[in-house]
Amino acid sequence: MYISRLAVDQYRSWSSFVLDLEPGLNIVQGRNGMGKTNLVEALEVLSTGSSHRVSSSAPLVQRGQSKATIRANAQEGGQTITYELTVALRGANRGRINGGPSLYMRDLVGRVPSVTFWPEDQRLVTGEPSGRRTFLDQMASQLDPSYYQLRQDVSHLAQQRGALLKQLSRAQEDGRFGAGPSQADLSTLEVWTAQFIAKGMELTARRMRLLQELQEPLESIYRQLAGQEQEVALVYQPSFAEVLESGVSQESSQRISQHFQRIYPGELARGQNLIGPQRDDFAFTLNGMPAKEYASNGEEWTLALALRLAEYQRLSEQADSNPILVLDDVFAQLDEQRRRQILQFAQRQPQVIMTVAALSDIPQTDQAHVIDLAQLVQERAALEASLLP
Repeated sequence: MYISRLAVDQYRSWSSFVLDLEPGLNIVQGRNGMGKTNLVEALEVLSTGSSHRVSSSAPLVQRGQSKATIRANAQEGGQTITYELTVALRGANRGRINGGPSLYMRDLVGRVPSVTFWPEDQRLVTGEPSGRRTFLDQMASQLDPSYYQLRQDVSHLAQQRGALLKQLSRAQEDGRFGAGPSQADLSTLEVWTAQFIAKGMELTARRMRLLQELQEPLESIYRQLAGQEQEVALVYQPSFAEVLESGVSQESSQRISQHFQRIYPGELARGQNLIGPQRDDFAFTLNGMPAKEYASNGEEWTLALALRLAEYQRLSEQADSNPILVLDDVFAQLDEQRRRQILQFAQRQPQVIMTVAALSDIPQTDQAHVIDLAQLVQERAALEASLLP
């Protein structure tokens, strides 16, 4: 598969724009602030159902609009397939394939597989856990569409349980409980907790397996990029730590349930869930030491890039078609040797979209389709002007 055309309407800074692409290496060049990242982010949203930059869909919709549209023409098996996603300011996002019936997001995720390296990916090493969870969730959703629904289920259960805890906490503050919550309230909480544990254990286990599958390619790719032998590891840190010891089992379920009983007074006092997959995390180690504390700036950058390329390799092995690789401003912190390595790697892949602020950022090459974004914008404006009465 490769994308021959990517089009957006009312998406972030773009009222309407069409980007024609070719197999092999595509270089999108334009000054900072032109919207290069917004275009490739649209492909990320179409592929994974979410953006790494925001936690909801609302910021993706151009101000003053009720929805945004992302369309991609994919060339596959000698035919063109059009994938379309409508991003709603409010409500659920919906998709279509070849103009067919409306689909849930879960039915579209993974149909156009892609992997993107972003400049901010360095924060996968040093930043907040939420970014690392987003990485795992986006990758797992492309590998297995059922994962997307599982994650949605866990999120819903966490919200429902959290809402009940907040309600009980306020009631306790108001003195409405007297001796304590009613048996009915506690029974309802137990129901939500049991469902949350069952789904949460499954989500945690699947995330752990995914991280294990990334370990070998990550270490190999990091050594190639760094040019030296170093020990690299990914360490999962689940909130449901019992899953590490007993897996998804009745024993671990009971132990997690007992854990919830012990922390219930704290949850009631704060009115929120204190444990669960929404608090899972993972960490990098470099030569046995926490990379977050000991890695240099260059090592952090290389670890993040190696993780994305490991994701690309894993998706390539499992997906029905090769994923599109997007490298957004990847050369920013790489020396000349690393730039040549990345360029040579990109030129061997079925399709790569690379964004740069200036062509001088790229080692000399004649094996690329270069797209001048400023020129495209000017041509579009001139065409629209010529059509005016």
